[in-house]
Amino acid sequence: MAHPTLRTRRDTGVLRVTFDNPPVNALSANVMKELRDLLIPLRDDDSLRVIVFDSANPEYFIAHVDMHLGEQMDLLGELAAQAPEGVNVFQAVGELLRTQPQVTIVKLAGTARGGGAEFAAAADMTFAARETARIGQIEVLMGIVPSGGATQYLLERVGRNRALELILRGDAVDADTAAAYGWINRAVPAAELDGFVDDLARDIAALPAGVAAAAKRVLAPPTPVAGYGREEAEWAELIGRPVTARLMGESLRRGAQTPEGERDLEGLLRQIGREG
Repeated sequence: MAHPTLRTRRDTGVLRVTFDNPPVNALSANVMKELRDLLIPLRDDDSLRVIVFDSANPEYFIAHVDMHLGEQMDLLGELAAQAPEGVNVFQAVGELLRTQPQVTIVKLAGTARGGGAEFAAAADMTFAARETARIGQIEVLMGIVPSGGATQYLLERVGRNRALELILRGDAVDADTAAAYGWINRAVPAAELDGFVDDLARDIAALPAGVAAAAKRVLAPPTPVAGYGREEAEWAELIGRPVTARLMGESLRRGAQTPEGERDLEGLLRQIGREG
């Protein structure tokens, strides 16, 4: 099956999946569908041990959820109908990763915000380039709260106080800060990132049959249904407000979801907010 926004390459127990959704790898409904179409059939593939995710764009891993999702309602409805009970369409992306029997690794060379940061946190492991990677939950600057699992992932990974800091500040942090907080596994020099992740993936794939999958079952993350419900309820209260529409619409007019506009999206959104 073709997956136009995902490039794949398989080698001895390791599948490498490269996001390729120009210009900034926004997490669109199409990307979410293709991820589902790719990953679900792999659940029965015992010969596959590890899935590594990276980006065709070195500057952006996944910029954030596509701000044009309102134009993709038919496909979103289809995805929502397939989501697990008590899980919204965005949270379902994380659950897809969290329940995948293969070990999932994110190789983060550039920026991951919003849904991209949630994707990295939902994966089993994330390793980031010290000099170039950034990760952040930007939603509050858009007038909303995260609704794709970020509140629950951060609560688990970094604790409530740091989760509040990261969510309410809205800024992307560098790889060393993310590693120190526990958001990612570790920061690695950019020149060493490819080799480090490739070696780790090959080592896991070379373990005796069934070992990696067993470790994932033993360390299976709980599905935080109550927390997901709180996320969805609070997001739903905020998403329809005029201020949210203005922040998103004006940011798109000024370059959001373009490579140039995304380089300081936080600053752009703060400027628009001050103008309101």
